[in-house]
Amino acid sequence: MFVKNSQDQTLVKVTSLQELFDPLQNEVQGRQQAGEEEQPAQAFPKSQLQFPSGEPLPQCWTDPDYQL
Repeated sequence: MFVKNSQDQTLVKVTSLQELFDPLQNEVQGRQQAGEEEQPAQAFPKSQLQFPSGEPLPQCWTDPDYQL
């Protein structure tokens, strides 16, 4: 799944969807899409990620207390 880094507007390929969906995880492992070569995996804070359309990630993916 691809998301966008809101800081520099680059695409990030998420390597673990479980981390993305888990609200207890503050970071997600991904590979920045820059050029033709595969970039090394690195941690991205969920607070800086959004969908490629510009929409924020769902609150149930980022806030462990979203139901309160």
